Amino acid sequence: MTTKLHFTIDIAAPREKIWQILWDDVTYRQWTSPFMEGSYAISDWKEGSKIQFLAPDGGGIYSIIERLNPPEYMSFKHLGEIKGGKEQPNEDGTNLWNNAMENYTLKEHNGVTTLEVDLDGANEYVSYFQGAFPKALALVKSLSEY
Repeated sequence: MTTKLHFTIDIAAPREKIWQILWDDVTYRQWTSPFMEGSYAISDWKEGSKIQFLAPDGGGIYSIIERLNPPEYMSFKHLGEIKGGKEQPNEDGTNLWNNAMENYTLKEHNGVTTLEVDLDGANEYVSYFQGAFPKALALVKSLSEY
């Protein structure tokens, strides 16, 4: 079972700058640290491409970039787990991440960009996301307004 989660933050920066902060390797590693220190992503960042969201121990999740419209919208469709650096098969469809969506929307108005994140969170991770996402978005704001 999943719960729809929504997070939002206003940032005094153009959405192009925030977009770069979100998806550039160096700053991605910084703002995602509240989820897992040392986390990173491997992808060519193109629509339809695979992406791996990884922790330093080689665990994580794999997904596809479902929709990409820079610098306005990025949508990930999560497919399954990665353990020990290997994508785990999901033949039975019981994986918690199977087909869960994670969407990033940036709307700019009068020099302020609203960053919205909508995601399907597995019920057992809801409190984790509710704690980590506000911290992560505060880091995006800090990096973007610098």
